[in-house]
Amino acid sequence: MGDIAQHLREIQERIAQAAVRAGRDPETVRLVAVSKTKPAAAIAEAFACGQVIFGENYVQELVTKQPELPAEISWHFIGNLQSNKVRQIAGKVDLVHSVDRLSLAREIDRQWGALGKVCDILVQVNISREETKGGASSEELLDLVREVAQLPHVKVKGLMTMPPFFDDPEGARPYFRKLSEMAEEVRQAAIPGVEMLELSMGMSGDFEAAIEEGATLVRVGSALFGERQYH
Repeated sequence: MGDIAQHLREIQERIAQAAVRAGRDPETVRLVAVSKTKPAAAIAEAFACGQVIFGENYVQELVTKQPELPAEISWHFIGNLQSNKVRQIAGKVDLVHSVDRLSLAREIDRQWGALGKVCDILVQVNISREETKGGASSEELLDLVREVAQLPHVKVKGLMTMPPFFDDPEGARPYFRKLSEMAEEVRQAAIPGVEMLELSMGMSGDFEAAIEEGATLVRVGSALFGERQYH
C-alpha cells in the first residue's frame, strides 16, 4: 500500500480543505478515482484504502476489469459513450456522467428498461464550445433535460462539464461557476423527476477550484494513480 495510499490521503485532505474554504461540508464532495488504463491491481489497492467510486472512460476496459474486482465498488462511466455500446454496461454502472444527446439517453432508457432498472445520469454541457468535447450547448440544455426527463428508465441527477485545459486552475474557474449557474437554472425550471444533486467537474489539475464553485464529484486520475500508461 505505497504511493496510492499516500496520494489518496493527500487528495482527500485537499478536497476537505477546498470544501471548508467554500463554507461547505467536506462530506458533500466525493472523489471519483479515474482508473482508465490502470490495471485491476491498482484499483484493488485504492479500494483497500477506502476509495469506493471509480470512473472508467472506455466500455471495454470497464467490462473487462469489473469481474476481477470487489462487487462493492461503485462504477461510474465518465467517457464519451456510443449508443451501440450502452448494452454492454447496462446495469453495471451507478452513474453515467456523459449524456450529451437525446438519442443516447433513449438507448440508455431502452437497455436499463430491459433489466427493469433505472439509470442515474448527468447531462454533459459543453460550456467552452470546444469541438473536440462532447456536451449539449448552454442553449440546448433545458430542452434536452425536459426531453430526457420523460424517459421512464433514466433519472437526471445533475450536470457534468470539462473545461478547456489551463496550466493555471484559475483559468477553469469561470467554467465551473457557469455550470453551477446552469444547474440553478434547471432547478428553477422545476422539471418533474429532475434533481440537480450532482455537479461533476474538476480533475487532477483543478479540482480545488471546482469544489469552491460547487462540485460534488471530482474526477481525479493522475494525481492518484500517477501518469497514464497508454499501450
